[in-house]
Amino acid sequence: MDMQQLTKIMLAWELFEDEVPQVHIASKLDVNRDTVRLWIKAIKELGLLEYLEDYTNAKKGPRASRKIDGLLKSRIYTLREKYRDCCGQKIREFLFLEYGITLSTTTIYKILGEKFKLRSKWKKNQLRGPIPEADKPREVIQMDTVDFGAVFAFTGVDIFSKEVNVKLYPSLTAKDGLDFLRNSFDSRFHHTNLLQTDGGHEFKAEFRSNVFKYADRFRVSRPYKKNEQSYIESFNRSLRKECLGWSKYRADELPSLNRELTDYLVYYHTKRPHMGLNMKTPNQFLKDLVPDI
Repeated sequence: MDMQQLTKIMLAWELFEDEVPQVHIASKLDVNRDTVRLWIKAIKELGLLEYLEDYTNAKKGPRASRKIDGLLKSRIYTLREKYRDCCGQKIREFLFLEYGITLSTTTIYKILGEKFKLRSKWKKNQLRGPIPEADKPREVIQMDTVDFGAVFAFTGVDIFSKEVNVKLYPSLTAKDGLDFLRNSFDSRFHHTNLLQTDGGHEFKAEFRSNVFKYADRFRVSRPYKKNEQSYIESFNRSLRKECLGWSKYRADELPSLNRELTDYLVYYHTKRPHMGLNMKTPNQFLKDLVPDI
């Protein structure tokens, strides 16, 4: 094994931690920048020591795959089911919190793949718009709707704190949109610098006549530009996957759906770790940001 290569890997990680751009790291170490990118990505997932061990063993030739303890697999499967089919990153967090076990996300996904059909990778070459940004709570709120047959979920998210508001309706009208607007801002968001929706009819007429009571600016996202509504679309997927599913519901099922939704929103804000918040819940993130709230 070439010790010089291991030294380069360690130096690359040290320079990365010192916030040196990867292209400059590649130039300093005289290696391809894609190689540096792969090193950094692997070290982030496995940790430096584990990656160096794997790298060294890989150079020795084929090796027998590590056997994963059956109890560990069972715990991972249980955590996924317990926490609403959560992703590997969240399982990694729960595995450490509940059992004190540290395991790489890559290994967790390999174990999950033995039992579950995991979602395929995101399709490339689709039209994208700019990803919205926010530097503080209530700076940008996104709203959308989800069709559940004869029941419609109006959804809203603060893209900075990841707080959400959801309300179910038996119809999809601008009056429903107005009611959701009032409910969201009276109970949670209060005011925002920018409110963004898509061009649906539920966000026109009565909705638009009242939007500036709660927002300084109002913007309609462009169609087919996925990134422009990325935060609310991500939450909508979570709402389906972790709470209401992909079923079509009748209007008379609203009472039971509302109970299920209420339980989910408590879980979402107080128990579910969020990767965009450094694995904190929205409530914990806001408490750490503003201790007096």
